[in-house]
Amino acid sequence: MRTLQAVLVAAVLAASCTISERGPVGDGTDPGLAATYTKQEVMIPMRDGVSLFTSILVPRDDSEPHPILLRRTPYSCRPYGADAFPKESPLQMARYLREGYIVVCQDVRGRYMSEGEYANVRPYIPAKDRPDDVDETTDTYDTVEWLVTNLDADNGKVGISGISYPGFYAWMGTIDAHPAVAATSPQAPVSKWMAGDDFFHNGAFLLPHAFNFYSSFGWPRPAPKTEPDTRLDKGTPDEYRFFLEMGPLGNANERYLKNQVAFWDTLTMNGQWNDFWAARNVLQHLDGLRPATLVVGGWFDTENLFGALNSYQAKEAGSPEAPNTLVMGPWYHGGWNSSQGDSLGAIGWGSATSVFYTDSIEGPFFDHWLKGAPDPGLPEAYVFDTGAKTWGRFDAWPPAGTSDVTLHLHPGGALGFGPPAAAAREYDEYVHDPSNPVPYTNSIEEWYDPAFMLEDQRFASRRPDVLDYATPVLEEDVTIAGPIQVSFTVSTSGTDADWVVKLVDVFPDSVSGGDPVPLSGYQMLVRGDVLRGKFRNGLDRPEAFRPGVPTPVAFTLQDAFHTFRKGHRIMVQVQSSWFPMVDLNPGTFMDIFKAEESDFRSTTQRVYRSTARPSSIVVKRLGPVT
Repeated sequence: MRTLQAVLVAAVLAASCTISERGPVGDGTDPGLAATYTKQEVMIPMRDGVSLFTSILVPRDDSEPHPILLRRTPYSCRPYGADAFPKESPLQMARYLREGYIVVCQDVRGRYMSEGEYANVRPYIPAKDRPDDVDETTDTYDTVEWLVTNLDADNGKVGISGISYPGFYAWMGTIDAHPAVAATSPQAPVSKWMAGDDFFHNGAFLLPHAFNFYSSFGWPRPAPKTEPDTRLDKGTPDEYRFFLEMGPLGNANERYLKNQVAFWDTLTMNGQWNDFWAARNVLQHLDGLRPATLVVGGWFDTENLFGALNSYQAKEAGSPEAPNTLVMGPWYHGGWNSSQGDSLGAIGWGSATSVFYTDSIEGPFFDHWLKGAPDPGLPEAYVFDTGAKTWGRFDAWPPAGTSDVTLHLHPGGALGFGPPAAAAREYDEYVHDPSNPVPYTNSIEEWYDPAFMLEDQRFASRRPDVLDYATPVLEEDVTIAGPIQVSFTVSTSGTDADWVVKLVDVFPDSVSGGDPVPLSGYQMLVRGDVLRGKFRNGLDRPEAFRPGVPTPVAFTLQDAFHTFRKGHRIMVQVQSSWFPMVDLNPGTFMDIFKAEESDFRSTTQRVYRSTARPSSIVVKRLGPVT
């Protein structure tokens, strides 16, 4: 039986966005909030004449001026109506309402009640190139200018925050920021689609995320509206069955979307890196920024883990003088705002990490920069060790003092800290059958189970199309901190293949606890990702495999901060499908968005593990954390 937490999380994620992305939710009036706040609804004019719907909650207490916290969102500023107050608020927003912030929500251009035309990740236009053009930076600037000019209760300080898509808008408000913007917090931000954010990981398409999202979010909006986006009824909660029966990606339009979802068509027409994706790369614009930033992400966020880690690094490199803190906790997408953060799936963290984050990190950050409260003394990186279950404070991320440690694949399913010895056969092999792909989760989900990123992998390791390599039992703790580099030698009998690599923490058989999955022998997924093999030499340079020819492939698994405890084992799993989280590779070098049933075929994959043709992963090992 699934835990109550899993049921609630799944219900939240089944909507077009998480509760953390939407901000305050619930139609009707909260008498408590109405007693302490007034509400204004205004249409703020932009420089091109388009007006954006903006909801403003102002404290009734006028004994002192108040800072402004702005959130710009494509997910609606419900409830609408000057007398309608949100009945419930996520963790962080609830804190700011208690602390007397002016809380502002804006429907971005072209969404819900705002005028104009919506654009997905509208490209940034440098100021020198846009005398008459608008983008999200100009819309944010014009909004802030109106707020500090027209509100009587503000103190002239503005902060901007947002999760996921609103995290992208928070970065846009940091670029070319209005002088009143003192601090921003881009959280799980969209940053570089096609590379590792949201809908593509290393060129592979995250099928249920893209399809489920745009089958709701992507329909045309002919006129301003207040009602939520309509979700597609797939007729089954079994995602694996639904997408397997849907077949090739072209059937999505034919059967369900009917060519009415423009951005789905855009995604399918841009299956490799090109000017379209380059224009939407936020990372290239994070230089010369002024506001202090708090970049936040979750270690188990399949959507925007890349965005948090890489945008933090981009700002660190491009704006070294501006304060910049990275926070990474043991959370799914937005989980720091929509859960207590005391557990995820079967793994407990020993404390309410989201509450700690709200009270000790984000709240003091904005209080300092917007209200003049004492400096909270945040470190450069405040990160949670998902094995030791403790917070670490570091002066840099990745932290200083790490050393590269190579884990080599060995014969007989062994994983060693040294290179392999000679063996009668230099490879292991398996058959990838697109009609029977490896599932990414052992549960039945209508959306995806956010706990799959630390789920017990025994269901996968029992399959013949998954290779396992494990160390002996560890005689001491091993802590890794930073990115994980994959360097394999592989071959396929086809002309294309996906390579899914997973780093797993194998618990001892003597471990007790776990709900609903016993932790004895638990194979905890620490990090996993996929490389679409044709992109091994670059996302803009797809290249076929030569059938049966050993070929080097390398890619980076996103960072982890995890302690493999004494008595545990470290495992690496390798497979060629992760369905339906990742769409099926037909084994044929082609534009997969145009694949037909006849293009899909079983292929034999080989992973080499000899001295001449090695396969390994490199982790950054850290000494004891003080």
